[in-house]
Amino acid sequence: MQVRSVTTPFGRRPMTLALVKGQMATAETRIGRSVDKWKVFRDACEARAVLGLTDRALSVLNALLSFYPDQQLGEEKGLVVFPSNNQLTVRAHGITGTTLRRHLAALVDAGLIIRKDSPNGKRYAHKDKAGTVEDAFGFSLAPMLARAAELAHMAQQVAADRKAFRLLKERLSICRRDVRKLISAAIEEGASGDWGMIEEQFIGLLTRLPRTPQAGDLEPILEDMEMLRDEIVNLLEMQVNSEKTDSNDVHIECHVQNSNTDSIHESELGSETGKGANPSDAIGRASETIKSFPLGMVLKACPDIAMYGPGGAVGSWRDMMAAAVVVRSMLGVSPSAYQNACEIMGPENAAAAMACILERGGQINSAGGYLRDLTRRAENGEFSLGPMLMALLRANGSAVAKAG
Repeated sequence: MQVRSVTTPFGRRPMTLALVKGQMATAETRIGRSVDKWKVFRDACEARAVLGLTDRALSVLNALLSFYPDQQLGEEKGLVVFPSNNQLTVRAHGITGTTLRRHLAALVDAGLIIRKDSPNGKRYAHKDKAGTVEDAFGFSLAPMLARAAELAHMAQQVAADRKAFRLLKERLSICRRDVRKLISAAIEEGASGDWGMIEEQFIGLLTRLPRTPQAGDLEPILEDMEMLRDEIVNLLEMQVNSEKTDSNDVHIECHVQNSNTDSIHESELGSETGKGANPSDAIGRASETIKSFPLGMVLKACPDIAMYGPGGAVGSWRDMMAAAVVVRSMLGVSPSAYQNACEIMGPENAAAAMACILERGGQINSAGGYLRDLTRRAENGEFSLGPMLMALLRANGSAVAKAG
């Protein structure tokens, strides 16, 4: 059986079986190896939480490594450094002697260095006539060499855990934002559902978040938050589908009523709103005062609406009205605002107005407010789609010319 030597500490510092085990493991794995000392140091810094080390302890380790003469840690140059406390204090940025001793003990406990004490506890070296160190007493860096692969693995695991934790926090932040804004939108627009109870569930999840959370704290909260978000989305999806069905029924009814007259195909009749006109007929004549334009012209002025039609195309006014319903929901226009526009302007013109609003989306802050304003002006005989469509035709024609 091969006998391996161990070194015991000087003075009152105790010897433990853990130190014996560490020294034996170090002797087994360091033979014939060499590693970049600063790479091992960076790995130890990355894994400092696992090793139970502070930044100041790593600063002391950095100082110890700076006394090793070569870049590569290896047996041929010896692995013991023997600086005095004064020299270590200078290179460790002026820490006190008491603090230095405490951090040296922490490095020993973490298994990164081994004390090799002389008979009197001093640090020094024996050199031959050529100045080569034959034996030295101080701090052995052998564990850094022996544990290089282990420290690299620790560093990789810490980095992976940190990335996973960051992604976990990002997912939770996005989910929190989604739930908060979806609840606010549902309450503001009067969506059906017990939003007070859902709000309480959301607040309850937030109160479970600790001040300094760990990955194990966030995972169950994220799971519950995502379930709450899915529940909200399902409620709102049912609401949107119900509104879409109701809106389609209203548009079809408006279209049937409008088909009984030729008013939508007639020229503007604003001149007939003078004296002698019955004010109670204002709404009935409003749709007559807005000229209906050819579908091809509307699509040329507002090409973006086509992708929202059935099958991604608009081939008829029915397709245009179906696309307008989708756009209305997407732009946040309430069903009541669009129904009012259909009643005042007529369903075709209301759909054309939605197409214009979609085309000018970047210039309009509130699509719902803008449609209500157009509807009010149409009711008073002050609005015509013509100028808006012509402006969009000119803008699109200019863009096409530039592209060509």
